[in-house]
Amino acid sequence: MAENSKYEIIFCVINAGFSDTVMDAAREAGARGGTVIRARGTAGKEAEELFSITIHPDKEVVMILVPQDIKDAVMTAIYRSAGMNAAGQGIAFSMAVDRTVGLQ
Repeated sequence: MAENSKYEIIFCVINAGFSDTVMDAAREAGARGGTVIRARGTAGKEAEELFSITIHPDKEVVMILVPQDIKDAVMTAIYRSAGMNAAGQGIAFSMAVDRTVGLQ
């Protein structure tokens, strides 16, 4: 049976090879685990010039479901370890989760 959710999902898009860095930081902030999906970025030269970075096309997307009350702490920890100024050059965003099933 579905119940109203008190969770948020955090998506973190990072250069390939940095998912462990993201998950280590997220766990230290209270997250339990996540799911990693391999991806390929499509940003061009314009984005490299705009952000003054080299964009690597091979990416990983880390999805982490967390209780709402620790979302900010997890996102801050991720940013510190794998943000745009770190080697992972990651971005993160969160979305509200309407409903969940199978969680205790």
